[in-house]
Amino acid sequence: MLVKVYGSAVFGIEATTITVEVNIDKGIAYHLVGLPDNAIKESSYRISAALKNVGYKLPGKKITINMAPADLRKEGSAYDLTIAMGILTASNQIEAPSLADFIIMGELSLDGTLQPIKGALPIAIKAREEGFKGFLLPKQNAKEAAIVDKLDVYGIENIKQVIDFFKDASTLSPVRIDTRKEFQEKLEHSDFDFSDVKGQESVKRCMEIAAAGGHNIILIGPPGSGKTMLAKRLPTILPPMSLMEALETTKIHSVVGKVNGHNGLMGQRPFRSPHHTISDVALVGGGTYPQPGEISLSHNGVLFLDELPEFKRSVLEVMRQPLEDREVTISRAKFTITYPSSFMLVASMNPSPSGYFIDGDAPTTSTPFEMQRYMGKISGPLLDRIDMHIEVQPVPFDKLSEERKGESSKVIRERVTKARNLQTERFKDSDTVHYNAQMNIKQIKAYCSLKAEAKTLLKNAMDRLNLSARAYDRILKVSKTISDLEGADSILPEHIAEAIQYRSLDREGWLG
Repeated sequence: MLVKVYGSAVFGIEATTITVEVNIDKGIAYHLVGLPDNAIKESSYRISAALKNVGYKLPGKKITINMAPADLRKEGSAYDLTIAMGILTASNQIEAPSLADFIIMGELSLDGTLQPIKGALPIAIKAREEGFKGFLLPKQNAKEAAIVDKLDVYGIENIKQVIDFFKDASTLSPVRIDTRKEFQEKLEHSDFDFSDVKGQESVKRCMEIAAAGGHNIILIGPPGSGKTMLAKRLPTILPPMSLMEALETTKIHSVVGKVNGHNGLMGQRPFRSPHHTISDVALVGGGTYPQPGEISLSHNGVLFLDELPEFKRSVLEVMRQPLEDREVTISRAKFTITYPSSFMLVASMNPSPSGYFIDGDAPTTSTPFEMQRYMGKISGPLLDRIDMHIEVQPVPFDKLSEERKGESSKVIRERVTKARNLQTERFKDSDTVHYNAQMNIKQIKAYCSLKAEAKTLLKNAMDRLNLSARAYDRILKVSKTISDLEGADSILPEHIAEAIQYRSLDREGWLG
């Protein structure tokens, strides 16, 4: 008897429906075809034990299983439940006339319980698109998949529940989630707040500007000055995610199995902080079976690279294209996968190998040669993609001991959101540019024109401070963001003056 059951495979962040054909005939054999990987080939052992432990069995006949389309590589153990239900139905151990109406996925334990799978959200989206009635999957993934409306999602704990469901559908109730309500609840919660930061008012101002314009930044300061503390609070002042951004972000995290089983939808912007020993594949994505890397997991959020010069040069260089294009393309012989990677880069570093700024009275001060060699670990093209360089000084005792709390993230976020709304309106006719940091040459000329006084100030600064040519566009972008925060119609000289301060690494001898 031939039976068709439906599962799904995830490539990139999109799902493809897989038809699992199970045919049982005379003889004794077990054939599994259709480009399965080793985890799928081993499924027969898990299925056999699981069925026996819930009162069923693997029939002693010739079992042929085809996973179509046969030219598409299938991976992972999530097809155990799909194959098991096909075998049970094809061997007439159960009757399941509505089997073809559902996507069925789940990894089986030997006692028949189900383990969570990866990619539940993109699979659910694809199931709805293709008109399936429902989706049966492990209970741990149910909330994640239930984000998708107009699709009945059933959370399963044991294969016996699936068997009973096809005997009598009333044994299980679909998981229901009010996506918009849950999204709004997630937006309200955060463990970090800028009010926790003592002092550092000038740095907070810099980070507000960076958040308002989506600018990449680098924090330069000695150990203990608060670089990491400030970076962790940056997502709390970014504009709240839209529902579409939340769905797209959750989709990426779903593919790698990083969505918390208790929280279906991600409402907070991601903050990723990989260790400096990370490989280029782990950062950008890839592998034999390509998976998203840290820069894609940072999509719509913040990627924080602590101690930037300690990262391998090859790792930093692979970020150049994603920073420019806002996406990562991974090519293999038979397919190409594109992952979105629109993130804010926040880097931090010490000003020298000793960890401190140049100070003739300090015994730990590094020589100018050592400092130049240290800075040389960061390439010019990468530095070219960082709009703001912020010097972070240690906080004095009187500031640390203050009882008064600083300005809260909520208040700062209101100003940032107002500035972003201006930019959204400004770039409403563009599909690729949404905020100031993304402006190209044409848009800089259109929106960042300077009056005589501001132009003279910028010219004098570039001449006297030996600013590099690459600093010119960055200063204009940042000054436009400052203008948006102030609600000004044009870029004023004071906006240019403030933006110039944030290009310290372009100054000749900035550490001297």
